[in-house]
Amino acid sequence: MTEPLTFRDFAAAIMSNDVTKASTVLETLLGLDAAHATTAAQHFAERMQSGPEFLMKAMGMRQVVEARDEPKLKELLADLFGLEGELRDRASSTVAARFA
Repeated sequence: MTEPLTFRDFAAAIMSNDVTKASTVLETLLGLDAAHATTAAQHFAERMQSGPEFLMKAMGMRQVVEARDEPKLKELLADLFGLEGELRDRASSTVAARFA
């Protein structure tokens, strides 16, 4: 994987069905520990099977981050990765700081 890691690296790992690599990327991108990153990557992989609407949401995350729309970012983190509460809030802060 290239440094710095991006959500493109995550997407490539998911598309290759490599949840282990995808979770490693999420550890960095979302500031999660290994166990939560694995759960988040698995959630994403499962939800991705629901149809193109899900992928459109995922692709829209960049605009949400660039717009600094924290409520929408938290909503996306919950939907895309299954994050709730403190984990969601910490991931939101990590993403906002990393991609500001």
